[in-house]
Amino acid sequence: MTDRSDIATREDCERLVRAFYGRALTDPIIGFIFTDVARLDLDEHIPVIASFWETILLDARTYGGGAFAPHVQLHVRVGLTPGHFERWLSLWRTTVDELFAGPRADLAKAHAERVAHAFSRRLQSIPSPAGRTAEPPPGADLPPGGLLVIESHPGA
Repeated sequence: MTDRSDIATREDCERLVRAFYGRALTDPIIGFIFTDVARLDLDEHIPVIASFWETILLDARTYGGGAFAPHVQLHVRVGLTPGHFERWLSLWRTTVDELFAGPRADLAKAHAERVAHAFSRRLQSIPSPAGRTAEPPPGADLPPGGLLVIESHPGA
């Protein structure tokens, strides 16, 4: 018997996303992507990503779409690898399992796996400059709130 409940509300989605970013931002492999490359503004980013998961898990239709394009921008800057996506998945699964249990929690993990594998596969056909550093060029124009990211430090 588990004392963890299933994901049932928007608040649960926000709690999950906030806990995930708490882990991901400090991760030695992918943290720099969120902090140094995407420069996420969590106050803006978390509601967007919570809407993504609310749409997937609760059929709420609150997410506007367009998750792949920001990852292309990151890939061009950093050169995202399948290993980056695997690390993201590992952190995501751990976070889901710590907080929730049930069919929607299982769906959150399964959907994340499908998206990560699809994005990783699609990005491999898009060139990314070799030797690109994690820091965007001075004056780089990043959208408000940064970018949606899933990644790791090259060579980490």
